[in-house]
Amino acid sequence: MLADRRSHTTLPTADVARLRTFYEGTLGFTPFAERPNAVVYRTADGSMFAISRATVAARAGFTQMAFTVPDIDAEVAELRGRGVVFQEYETPPTVDGIAIIGPGRAAWFQDPDGNVLAVLEWANPF
Repeated sequence: MLADRRSHTTLPTADVARLRTFYEGTLGFTPFAERPNAVVYRTADGSMFAISRATVAARAGFTQMAFTVPDIDAEVAELRGRGVVFQEYETPPTVDGIAIIGPGRAAWFQDPDGNVLAVLEWANPF
């Protein structure tokens, strides 16, 4: 059953080599596996994601991948130091890029292809 399987996100890009620069150089990921048209990255606890060549562009406007962090203020500051620009929204309202949402606090940014990424600090970690 799928409920018993690990899942991962695949983010589309027209140029895998260019997008690698952001994920590896700016965000600090190390490739786990490389394929002719994709690169797979591992994160904590066996999670992973891929960037993959696609003919359809990313559709910004919703979160495509989120990272759980223990201290969102520290994470946002570190990412800003690496050149990441956080989005400002009216709904939910952000203050210095961070919003209070139902389950905690969140901040959003986009990769160079427009894929929307988030960092999320849970109010009640599980």
